[in-house]
Amino acid sequence: MADDSIAVVDLDRCQPDRCSYECANYCPPNRTGKECITQRGEDAEEGGPDQIRISEEICLGETCGICVEKCPFDAIEIINLPQELQDDPVHRYGENAFSLYGLPIPIEGQVTGILGPNGIGKSTAVNILSGELVPNLGRHEEEPGWDAVLDAYRGTELQDYIREVRDGEVSVARKPQYVDQIPKQFDGNTRELLEHTDERGALDGLVERLSISPVMDQGIDELSGGELQRVAIAACLARDADFYFLDEITPYLDIGQRVTVARIIRELAEEGDRSMLVVEHDLAILDLLCDNLHVAYGEPGAYGVITSPKSVRNGINEYLAGYLDNENMRIRPEAIGFEQHAPRTVSHADPLIEYPKMTKSYGDDAFSLEVESGTIREEEVLGIVGPNGIGKSTFAKLVAGKLAPDEGEFETDLEVAYKPQYIEIDQPMRVDVFLSSITDEFGSSHWNTEIAKPLQLSRIMEQNLDDLSGGERQRVAIAACLSKEADLFLLDEPSAHLDVEQRVLATRAIRRYAETQDATVMVIDHDIYMMDLLADRLLVFEGEPAHHGHASQPQGMREGMNEFLANLDVTFRRDERTSRPRINKPDSQLDRQQKKQGEYYYAP
Repeated sequence: MADDSIAVVDLDRCQPDRCSYECANYCPPNRTGKECITQRGEDAEEGGPDQIRISEEICLGETCGICVEKCPFDAIEIINLPQELQDDPVHRYGENAFSLYGLPIPIEGQVTGILGPNGIGKSTAVNILSGELVPNLGRHEEEPGWDAVLDAYRGTELQDYIREVRDGEVSVARKPQYVDQIPKQFDGNTRELLEHTDERGALDGLVERLSISPVMDQGIDELSGGELQRVAIAACLARDADFYFLDEITPYLDIGQRVTVARIIRELAEEGDRSMLVVEHDLAILDLLCDNLHVAYGEPGAYGVITSPKSVRNGINEYLAGYLDNENMRIRPEAIGFEQHAPRTVSHADPLIEYPKMTKSYGDDAFSLEVESGTIREEEVLGIVGPNGIGKSTFAKLVAGKLAPDEGEFETDLEVAYKPQYIEIDQPMRVDVFLSSITDEFGSSHWNTEIAKPLQLSRIMEQNLDDLSGGERQRVAIAACLSKEADLFLLDEPSAHLDVEQRVLATRAIRRYAETQDATVMVIDHDIYMMDLLADRLLVFEGEPAHHGHASQPQGMREGMNEFLANLDVTFRRDERTSRPRINKPDSQLDRQQKKQGEYYYAP
């Protein structure tokens, strides 16, 4: 195989007990007596003895690809690396395993962002920068050590940083990606967790700004996803560290909370010589937060490349365009555009539901919700926005008939398909078995085209539900919701844990499903990009979170967004090049101008 190609075997998918080694039997080099595809044997460091290994020295490369076609479990990838990729890997996990090329560069006093798909090596890069993983420079059998790594990076911007990592002079604070795993690792209440991490004496200020006070004495296992996210961020930022790594700060947070977190991180970076590295998929927040940006690309699970730093605007725009200018590299066959998704005119379809004015209270001194009468129309996508704890899920349950209002007679015999905000999966059922139990359409060309393909389900069909990552679970949950027979499809925060491309594909799948199936869809989400691409109209919730909420009538996108963003005191503009939404810097000239005009959702 050429030096610019790699062979990858997914050991989780390689199932020799269920095949006849078609990959080896049909391999051209094997058929001439060479040992290109062989069994790993009893001395294998990774994988089972009956699983296969591929000799990259003998393999003919992607031009052959017979083993890829013959494997019944899609366990093999033969990949031609980009010709522009001249460097050796920073790290390779083993024979026929994932390779990472390039590292992000932490800069003192700045916030550095990483933008790229899931499974591309971002966490591997952070493990190296934190000193938890010694990179092997692609020589996985040798384990060269930190001295060799320092020699490899001598004369580069990373030289001094790697020396400090080698010498143990870098202290690290990390916020994990999946905050729902925290209760499994810590048994106690919020106060105990946060006081344990308060090394800077900053806890009181973080608790106030992140609105954590009401849950300080609650058990960690009692917190909602949004509360866990804010507690995890506070626990990370309360530490006294040289290098802070925050992996996905926005899931389960509303837009106001996201902006607050971004401002806190920026302030901490600017206070002293601290390096902040943030992996994030909310482009508006990434744009607001970061000083510079690395783009990550490649083949998820096979190899990843982290570029040199770019300006934030150019990095995001190049990523959306699918072409990296400095690298002369196309990373996606088509661009992600926003021009055709300008706020749509209000639909005039027939009513699906006409609901009366309703109230719902959870008891004295508890949360209460007031809903103005309104109409949900056939064949529309209705976006639902507002802060956390303001009654959006309560309204959804009222519409779905899961809750009865205290005032306002409302009965419906509609069939509702519901994807909840928090996805609990604890059964060892395979994905294909689970989805086939929901619909007889499973596996049909129509189902594959409309649901499986855009949600990228093919490679996880034979995995167990309880083995899936957060993003994989989210995609399966969206597919399960859309696969049901229903009059109304209700999806609560479908963007959580999805990367940018997955969010766009999921958005298109939801939108296309609404259009082709004449379906009505309600989507609750905090991602402005998703709402911008998806919704026909908006239902805006306001009030005092955890105390009382109020929902006005559904309205057009511009009117609804102006009301919603005015409540948050945040203005958006469209990027001149891509038309993507961008948050204006607070108190900037454009921010003040749009507020004066009352146009919080882009100046017309």
